[in-house]
Amino acid sequence: MTTITRFAPSPTGHLHVGNIRTALHNWLLAKKNGGRFLLRIDDTDAARSREEYVDAIRANLAWLGLEPDAEERQSQRLEKYEAAFAALKEAGRVYPAYETAQELELKRKIQLGRGLPPIYDRGALALTDEQRKANEAAGTAPHWRFRLDHEEPIRWEDGVRGPQEFDATQLSDPVIRRADGSWLYMLPSAVDDLDMGITDVLRGEDHVSNTAVQIQMFTALIAALRPAQQIPRFAHEALLVGKEGKLSKRLGSLGCDAFRERDIEPETLIALLARLGTSQPVEPIADRERIVETFDLATFGRAPAKFDDTELDRLNAAIVHQMAFEDVADRLPAGMDEAGWHAVRPNLAHIGEAGGWWRLVTGPIAPPRLEEEDRAYLAEAAATLEWSDDPWHSLTNALKSRTGRKGKQLFMPLRQALTGLDHGPDMSELLPLIGEDEVRARLERAAA
Repeated sequence: MTTITRFAPSPTGHLHVGNIRTALHNWLLAKKNGGRFLLRIDDTDAARSREEYVDAIRANLAWLGLEPDAEERQSQRLEKYEAAFAALKEAGRVYPAYETAQELELKRKIQLGRGLPPIYDRGALALTDEQRKANEAAGTAPHWRFRLDHEEPIRWEDGVRGPQEFDATQLSDPVIRRADGSWLYMLPSAVDDLDMGITDVLRGEDHVSNTAVQIQMFTALIAALRPAQQIPRFAHEALLVGKEGKLSKRLGSLGCDAFRERDIEPETLIALLARLGTSQPVEPIADRERIVETFDLATFGRAPAKFDDTELDRLNAAIVHQMAFEDVADRLPAGMDEAGWHAVRPNLAHIGEAGGWWRLVTGPIAPPRLEEEDRAYLAEAAATLEWSDDPWHSLTNALKSRTGRKGKQLFMPLRQALTGLDHGPDMSELLPLIGEDEVRARLERAAA
């Protein structure tokens, strides 16, 4: 069976780092098994869904290189949900309920006060036909609940958490449709997963109880509509937490835009999020194929996955240091060629810093304040300069022989005169880029 996974965001806001991690893991699971990765836009909430967020979701997945093999939108599949609802209604698996939000809250408080779990008491099932008609005659439109089967425990083998078992009597019959006719998450998601042939549902551990409910929905839908189909496999990964070990509100604001503003490479995010929460080390792996090959649900742990976004800068620098010129050429300052990129790359934590280092080549360079002895040394350097295939080593070897200087005394005044700094790229790579005339001019200005 071809592995088919899906990423199903609601377009009610921008993707954050937790969403990105979920999308990545589903993409990796599909690619690892030669399968397909689908994007499903869960936009049944018409009041909160925005087209601008749909566009942003697509753009962010493209930036990350997580291109879906196909896209579906729930708003274009409403007839599918109506058919499924009708079939479940016919099978006696959905029923109308009329309690208000205030009445339900009061019931929960009473249950908690008695030390009971705050689950729905199925009061609506006890209503007679006359009572239902009276509610509707009074203008009370029903919401609809899915009736759970209390006869058997709900079991599945979770791809991360191992064997799972839920007692259905300890779960509320979930509301699947509001009084205004709009859909909640549960039923449309189950209908879509079956209709799209999803084989693996990989999501956060906050959905574990939802999965218990949806397994019964899958069973009921298959019995009513798709007798030959199978329920998807499920895996629930630990949620991201901040470095302090608590759920962090800041994680909810860290999205692709925030990472782009920090000049973080998409490959850096991929390398970090692919391994975060697993037993595998987080490494600066820029090779996407290697990330795919090493992805393994068996390495996922149960402990919360700690996200430290300051680690991104360290990881980003290591990723940048591996990047080839052709991968970054369109993001570099005008005039920087492959030799220039090779020269400045080891000094970069972010590609956006390349412009600052390139100014060491293009100038102007402010002459440093030097002692008279060093100015005389630089004057001699200007007079000694003879251009060659390796002008830096030719110059420093000649000056070492003539002046007896070595180490820092030999190299530092030259670096300061030629770059205005006491650190930076390899001088042997910089000098050919600066050029003979400009190198001599900088030495002479510093000596003056």
